[in-house]
Amino acid sequence: MFVLAHLSDPHLAPLPAPRPAELAGKRLLGFVNWRLRRRACHRRAVLDALVADVAAAAPDHVAVTGDLINLALEAEFEPARAWLARLGAADRVTAVPGNHDIYVRATAHRAAGAWAAHMSDTELGDAEPAQRPLRFPFVRRRGPLALIGLCTALPTGPLLASGEVGPEQTARLAALLPQLAAEGAFRVVLMHHPPLGRRARHKRLVDASALTRVLAEHGAELVLHGHDHLHALNWLAGPNGRVPFIGVPSSSSAVANRHDDLAAYNLYRITGEPGAWRCEMVVRGMRAGGGSLVELERRTLIG
Repeated sequence: MFVLAHLSDPHLAPLPAPRPAELAGKRLLGFVNWRLRRRACHRRAVLDALVADVAAAAPDHVAVTGDLINLALEAEFEPARAWLARLGAADRVTAVPGNHDIYVRATAHRAAGAWAAHMSDTELGDAEPAQRPLRFPFVRRRGPLALIGLCTALPTGPLLASGEVGPEQTARLAALLPQLAAEGAFRVVLMHHPPLGRRARHKRLVDASALTRVLAEHGAELVLHGHDHLHALNWLAGPNGRVPFIGVPSSSSAVANRHDDLAAYNLYRITGEPGAWRCEMVVRGMRAGGGSLVELERRTLIG
Protein backbone atom coordinates (compact mmCIF):
# COMPACT_ATOMS: atom_id res chain seq x y z
CA MET A 1 0.00 0.00 0.00
CA PHE A 2 1.15 3.53 -0.81
CA VAL A 3 -0.37 6.36 1.24
CA LEU A 4 -0.47 9.88 -0.18
CA ALA A 5 -1.52 12.87 1.93
CA HIS A 6 -2.96 15.94 0.22
CA LEU A 7 -3.19 19.36 1.85
CA SER A 8 -3.48 22.82 0.38
CA ASP A 9 -3.65 26.57 0.90
CA PRO A 10 -1.86 26.90 4.25
CA HIS A 11 -1.61 30.71 3.82
CA LEU A 12 1.18 30.77 6.36
CA ALA A 13 0.68 33.19 9.23
CA PRO A 14 1.66 35.56 10.64
CA LEU A 15 2.09 37.85 7.66
CA PRO A 16 5.49 39.61 7.79
CA ALA A 17 5.26 43.37 8.09
CA PRO A 18 5.46 44.70 4.52
CA ARG A 19 7.66 47.62 3.59
CA PRO A 20 5.66 50.64 2.34
CA ALA A 21 7.12 50.21 -1.15
CA GLU A 22 5.74 46.64 -1.28
CA LEU A 23 2.15 47.79 -0.84
CA ALA A 24 1.64 49.30 -4.27
CA GLY A 25 -1.15 48.06 -6.52
CA LYS A 26 -2.63 44.63 -5.90
CA ARG A 27 -0.70 44.00 -2.69
CA LEU A 28 -2.38 46.96 -0.98
CA LEU A 29 -5.82 45.43 -1.55
CA GLY A 30 -4.53 42.04 -0.44
CA PHE A 31 -3.03 43.52 2.71
CA VAL A 32 -6.30 45.25 3.62
CA ASN A 33 -8.17 41.99 3.00
CA TRP A 34 -5.70 40.16 5.23
CA ARG A 35 -6.13 42.64 8.05
CA LEU A 36 -9.91 42.78 7.84
CA ARG A 37 -10.78 39.15 7.10
CA ARG A 38 -8.14 36.61 6.20
CA ARG A 39 -5.98 36.81 9.33
CA ALA A 40 -9.01 35.72 11.37
CA CYS A 41 -9.59 32.79 9.00
CA HIS A 42 -6.04 31.44 8.71
CA ARG A 43 -4.63 30.43 12.07
CA ARG A 44 -1.16 29.01 12.57
CA ALA A 45 -2.32 26.93 15.52
CA VAL A 46 -4.88 25.21 13.28
CA LEU A 47 -2.24 24.52 10.63
CA ASP A 48 0.17 23.15 13.23
CA ALA A 49 -2.50 20.78 14.55
CA LEU A 50 -3.25 19.56 11.02
CA VAL A 51 0.43 19.00 10.24
CA ALA A 52 0.80 17.03 13.49
CA ASP A 53 -2.12 14.85 12.43
CA VAL A 54 -0.50 14.28 9.02
CA ALA A 55 2.72 13.24 10.75
CA ALA A 56 0.81 10.80 12.97
CA ALA A 57 -0.75 9.23 9.87
CA ALA A 58 2.79 8.59 8.53
CA PRO A 59 2.02 8.84 4.80
CA ASP A 60 4.59 7.76 2.24
CA HIS A 61 4.36 11.14 0.52
CA VAL A 62 2.70 14.54 0.97
CA ALA A 63 1.33 16.78 -1.80
CA VAL A 64 0.75 20.50 -1.23
CA THR A 65 -1.31 22.18 -3.95
CA GLY A 66 -0.35 25.82 -3.57
CA ASP A 67 -0.97 29.08 -1.75
CA LEU A 68 1.70 28.53 0.86
CA ILE A 69 1.93 32.30 1.36
CA ASN A 70 -0.27 35.37 1.03
CA LEU A 71 1.11 38.44 -0.77
CA ALA A 72 4.36 37.03 -2.20
CA LEU A 73 6.37 39.46 -0.07
CA GLU A 74 10.09 38.85 -0.25
CA ALA A 75 10.06 37.98 3.46
CA GLU A 76 7.47 35.19 2.99
CA PHE A 77 9.45 32.79 0.80
CA GLU A 78 12.12 31.58 3.23
CA PRO A 79 9.66 30.85 6.08
CA ALA A 80 7.58 28.87 3.58
CA ARG A 81 10.66 26.91 2.50
CA ALA A 82 11.41 26.15 6.15
CA TRP A 83 7.79 25.07 6.71
CA LEU A 84 7.99 22.67 3.76
CA ALA A 85 11.20 21.24 5.23
CA ARG A 86 9.45 20.66 8.57
CA LEU A 87 6.58 18.95 6.75
CA GLY A 88 9.07 16.45 5.33
CA ALA A 89 12.23 15.94 3.34
CA ALA A 90 12.15 17.19 -0.24
CA ASP A 91 11.91 13.67 -1.64
CA ARG A 92 8.80 13.06 0.51
CA VAL A 93 6.95 16.35 -0.09
CA THR A 94 5.86 17.72 -3.47
CA ALA A 95 4.49 21.23 -3.95
CA VAL A 96 3.01 23.26 -6.78
CA PRO A 97 2.49 27.03 -6.68
CA GLY A 98 -0.81 28.84 -6.20
CA ASN A 99 -1.96 32.30 -7.19
CA HIS A 100 -0.93 33.79 -3.83
CA ASP A 101 2.59 32.41 -4.34
CA ILE A 102 2.87 34.18 -7.71
CA TYR A 103 0.87 37.22 -6.66
CA VAL A 104 2.74 40.04 -8.44
CA ARG A 105 5.27 40.27 -11.24
CA ALA A 106 8.05 41.58 -8.99
CA THR A 107 8.40 38.27 -7.14
CA ALA A 108 6.72 35.89 -9.61
CA HIS A 109 9.98 33.96 -10.02
CA ARG A 110 10.65 33.47 -6.31
CA ALA A 111 8.33 30.56 -5.47
CA ALA A 112 9.87 28.21 -8.00
CA GLY A 113 13.37 29.19 -6.92
CA ALA A 114 12.79 29.01 -3.17
CA TRP A 115 10.89 25.72 -3.26
CA ALA A 116 12.65 24.07 -6.21
CA ALA A 117 13.70 21.02 -4.17
CA HIS A 118 10.01 20.12 -3.77
CA MET A 119 9.33 20.51 -7.49
CA SER A 120 12.35 18.70 -8.89
CA ASP A 121 11.69 16.47 -11.87
CA THR A 122 12.96 12.90 -11.53
CA GLU A 123 13.00 12.62 -15.32
CA LEU A 124 15.86 15.15 -15.59
CA GLY A 125 18.80 13.00 -14.56
CA ASP A 126 21.13 12.62 -11.62
CA ALA A 127 21.73 16.23 -10.59
CA GLU A 128 20.89 17.26 -7.04
CA PRO A 129 17.13 18.02 -6.86
CA ALA A 130 17.58 21.74 -6.18
CA GLN A 131 19.98 22.00 -9.15
CA ARG A 132 17.77 20.33 -11.77
CA PRO A 133 16.20 22.70 -14.30
CA LEU A 134 12.65 23.52 -13.24
CA ARG A 135 9.90 22.90 -15.75
CA PHE A 136 6.16 22.43 -15.61
CA PRO A 137 4.67 19.97 -15.72
CA PHE A 138 7.29 18.11 -13.73
CA VAL A 139 7.17 14.40 -12.94
CA ARG A 140 8.20 12.86 -9.63
CA ARG A 141 8.09 9.07 -9.29
CA ARG A 142 7.36 7.71 -5.84
CA GLY A 143 6.59 4.00 -5.46
CA PRO A 144 3.81 3.19 -7.95
CA LEU A 145 2.94 6.89 -8.32
CA ALA A 146 3.90 9.39 -10.98
CA LEU A 147 3.18 12.82 -9.49
CA ILE A 148 2.64 15.34 -12.30
CA GLY A 149 2.92 18.94 -11.15
CA LEU A 150 1.25 21.70 -13.16
CA CYS A 151 1.62 25.44 -12.59
CA THR A 152 -1.69 27.29 -12.98
CA ALA A 153 -0.54 30.45 -11.18
CA LEU A 154 0.40 33.70 -12.83
CA PRO A 155 0.48 37.37 -11.77
CA THR A 156 -2.92 38.99 -12.27
CA GLY A 157 -4.45 42.41 -11.78
CA PRO A 158 -6.25 43.65 -8.66
CA LEU A 159 -9.29 41.64 -7.58
CA LEU A 160 -8.32 38.72 -9.84
CA ALA A 161 -7.31 35.22 -8.69
CA SER A 162 -7.62 33.41 -12.01
CA GLY A 163 -5.15 30.90 -13.37
CA GLU A 164 -3.94 29.41 -16.63
CA VAL A 165 -2.12 26.25 -17.67
CA GLY A 166 -1.13 27.50 -21.11
CA PRO A 167 -0.58 25.62 -24.39
CA GLU A 168 2.99 24.52 -23.64
CA GLN A 169 2.11 22.75 -20.39
CA THR A 170 -1.06 21.32 -21.90
CA ALA A 171 0.85 19.83 -24.85
CA ARG A 172 3.49 18.34 -22.58
CA LEU A 173 0.81 16.85 -20.33
CA ALA A 174 -0.84 15.30 -23.38
CA ALA A 175 2.45 13.56 -24.17
CA LEU A 176 3.19 12.53 -20.58
CA LEU A 177 -0.13 10.93 -19.64
CA PRO A 178 -0.13 8.09 -22.21
CA GLN A 179 3.59 7.53 -21.72
CA LEU A 180 3.17 7.12 -17.95
CA ALA A 181 0.09 4.92 -18.44
CA ALA A 182 2.10 2.63 -20.72
CA GLU A 183 4.72 2.36 -18.00
CA GLY A 184 2.07 1.23 -15.49
CA ALA A 185 2.20 4.32 -13.25
CA PHE A 186 -0.62 5.49 -11.00
CA ARG A 187 -0.88 9.06 -12.36
CA VAL A 188 -1.62 11.87 -9.89
CA VAL A 189 -1.99 15.35 -11.39
CA LEU A 190 -1.32 18.19 -8.94
CA MET A 191 -2.54 21.71 -9.62
CA HIS A 192 -3.86 24.72 -7.74
CA HIS A 193 -6.84 26.00 -9.75
CA PRO A 194 -9.54 23.36 -10.30
CA PRO A 195 -10.67 22.81 -13.90
CA LEU A 196 -14.09 21.40 -12.91
CA GLY A 197 -16.84 22.76 -10.69
CA ARG A 198 -18.40 26.21 -10.38
CA ARG A 199 -16.74 29.36 -9.02
CA ALA A 200 -16.71 33.08 -9.59
CA ARG A 201 -15.32 34.23 -12.93
CA HIS A 202 -12.44 36.10 -11.30
CA LYS A 203 -11.21 32.84 -9.67
CA ARG A 204 -11.54 30.50 -12.65
CA LEU A 205 -8.98 28.53 -14.63
CA VAL A 206 -9.29 30.37 -17.93
CA ASP A 207 -8.24 27.45 -20.16
CA ALA A 208 -9.98 24.70 -18.20
CA SER A 209 -11.67 23.30 -21.30
CA ALA A 210 -8.35 22.65 -23.07
CA LEU A 211 -6.99 20.87 -20.01
CA THR A 212 -10.07 18.74 -19.44
CA ARG A 213 -10.03 17.65 -23.09
CA VAL A 214 -6.54 16.25 -22.56
CA LEU A 215 -7.55 14.51 -19.34
CA ALA A 216 -10.70 13.11 -20.94
CA GLU A 217 -8.67 11.71 -23.82
CA HIS A 218 -5.75 10.24 -21.87
CA GLY A 219 -7.08 9.83 -18.34
CA ALA A 220 -5.39 10.01 -14.94
CA GLU A 221 -5.98 8.18 -11.70
CA LEU A 222 -6.33 11.30 -9.49
CA VAL A 223 -6.41 15.06 -10.06
CA LEU A 224 -5.78 16.99 -6.84
CA HIS A 225 -6.23 20.74 -6.34
CA GLY A 226 -6.81 23.54 -3.85
CA HIS A 227 -7.84 27.19 -4.38
CA ASP A 228 -11.52 27.04 -3.37
CA HIS A 229 -10.92 26.32 0.36
CA LEU A 230 -13.74 23.77 0.17
CA HIS A 231 -14.19 20.00 0.13
CA ALA A 232 -14.82 19.06 -3.50
CA LEU A 233 -15.22 15.89 -5.56
CA ASN A 234 -16.01 16.12 -9.26
CA TRP A 235 -15.76 13.46 -11.96
CA LEU A 236 -14.67 13.49 -15.58
CA ALA A 237 -15.26 10.64 -18.02
CA GLY A 238 -11.90 9.23 -19.11
CA PRO A 239 -10.85 6.48 -21.54
CA ASN A 240 -10.88 3.79 -18.86
CA GLY A 241 -13.48 5.10 -16.43
CA ARG A 242 -14.19 8.23 -14.42
CA VAL A 243 -11.36 10.45 -13.22
CA PRO A 244 -11.84 11.98 -9.73
CA PHE A 245 -10.99 15.68 -9.28
CA ILE A 246 -10.56 16.37 -5.57
CA GLY A 247 -10.16 19.61 -3.65
CA VAL A 248 -9.45 20.20 0.02
CA PRO A 249 -10.06 23.19 2.29
CA SER A 250 -7.34 25.53 3.45
CA SER A 251 -5.16 23.63 5.90
CA SER A 252 -5.20 26.63 8.26
CA SER A 253 -8.91 27.52 8.07
CA ALA A 254 -10.41 28.29 11.48
CA VAL A 255 -13.73 29.55 10.08
CA ALA A 256 -16.55 27.74 8.32
CA ASN A 257 -18.80 29.80 6.06
CA ARG A 258 -20.01 29.82 2.45
CA HIS A 259 -16.48 30.62 1.26
CA ASP A 260 -14.45 28.27 3.46
CA ASP A 261 -14.73 24.85 5.08
CA LEU A 262 -12.83 24.13 8.27
CA ALA A 263 -9.26 22.89 7.92
CA ALA A 264 -8.93 19.36 6.56
CA TYR A 265 -6.71 17.12 4.46
CA ASN A 266 -7.11 13.85 2.58
CA LEU A 267 -5.29 10.55 2.68
CA TYR A 268 -5.32 8.30 -0.40
CA ARG A 269 -4.56 4.61 0.24
CA ILE A 270 -3.46 3.11 -3.07
CA THR A 271 -3.09 -0.60 -3.74
CA GLY A 272 -3.28 -2.93 -6.72
CA GLU A 273 -1.61 -2.78 -10.10
CA PRO A 274 -2.18 -1.27 -13.55
CA GLY A 275 -5.67 -2.12 -14.73
CA ALA A 276 -6.69 -3.14 -11.23
CA TRP A 277 -5.90 -0.15 -9.03
CA ARG A 278 -7.74 0.49 -5.78
CA CYS A 279 -7.82 3.88 -4.06
CA GLU A 280 -9.57 4.69 -0.81
CA MET A 281 -9.90 8.32 0.31
CA VAL A 282 -9.97 9.22 4.01
CA VAL A 283 -10.90 12.81 4.89
CA ARG A 284 -9.56 14.11 8.20
CA GLY A 285 -10.41 17.54 9.52
CA MET A 286 -11.54 19.91 12.21
CA ARG A 287 -15.03 19.97 13.63
CA ALA A 288 -16.77 23.15 14.73
CA GLY A 289 -15.52 24.09 18.17
CA GLY A 290 -11.95 23.04 17.52
CA GLY A 291 -10.12 20.19 19.20
CA SER A 292 -8.14 17.48 17.47
CA LEU A 293 -8.74 16.39 13.92
CA VAL A 294 -11.13 13.50 13.32
CA GLU A 295 -12.10 11.29 10.42
CA LEU A 296 -14.90 13.03 8.52
CA GLU A 297 -15.43 10.65 5.62
CA ARG A 298 -14.12 7.50 3.98
CA ARG A 299 -14.94 6.38 0.45
CA THR A 300 -13.61 4.20 -2.34
CA LEU A 301 -12.65 6.24 -5.40
CA ILE A 302 -11.20 3.48 -7.58
CA GLY A 303 -11.74 -0.26 -7.48
